[in-house]
Amino acid sequence: MQVLLTNDDGIYAPGLWALYQVLAGQHRVHVVAPDRERSAVGHGITLHQPIRSHQTRINGGPTGFAVNGTPADCVKLGLAELLETPPELVVSGINPGANVGVNVNYSGTVAAAKEAAMAGIPAMAVSITAPGDRHMKDAAVVAASLCLQMMDWKLPTGTFLNVNFPDLPRERIRGVRWSRQGANGSAQHFEKRLDPRNRTYYWQGCDAQGGYDRPDIDGAALQENYISITPIKCDMTDYDALNELARREVSISF
Repeated sequence: MQVLLTNDDGIYAPGLWALYQVLAGQHRVHVVAPDRERSAVGHGITLHQPIRSHQTRINGGPTGFAVNGTPADCVKLGLAELLETPPELVVSGINPGANVGVNVNYSGTVAAAKEAAMAGIPAMAVSITAPGDRHMKDAAVVAASLCLQMMDWKLPTGTFLNVNFPDLPRERIRGVRWSRQGANGSAQHFEKRLDPRNRTYYWQGCDAQGGYDRPDIDGAALQENYISITPIKCDMTDYDALNELARREVSISF
């Protein structure tokens, strides 16, 4: 199988190469990733400056394309220009830090998988709850097995999988739980500071999500040491609201 591998942490990130080492043993893997960290850029794309790419070798080993753009740019450029033939699968990750709840909307990791799904290619975003690479290799092995199974699941066009791992060795993971995206957000806060010229600036931070009241929520699955798998649709239409609103008259005036 031909696989396009990307991320939002940059082409030198340990999580990406942990996945590469496992996937490359079974598949033909192409790496197209940002040339630097692009976390939390969402689904942004580059329109007002040139997009450049160059091949780089990692630790004297495999090569990949480093792109001076966003994760979505990497997928778009990879599909349109850098790969000779379209991949059968796009995998984004492994991201150090969970992408659950509202964070899915901000995540460059998730956006890369979404970009592939928009192009009609099966895709998976992969994250692990904690920073660092203590259990990246375990997560990579399991993620690779999920990739093979996913191809048999025949997801609808425009749907991709968001996979989150607890930061645990494989023997302590309780299993897999199909989950829905949580609606609760992170507790937002800004730390106000003054620079040496007495001008105000802010550092944005966020607290971990919690307080889940149902086990089928993505974050709840992680807290209970399950791998969370959430199918996500690119079509964001609220069809229940659409059916209800379609019965109502709308008055307009010019």
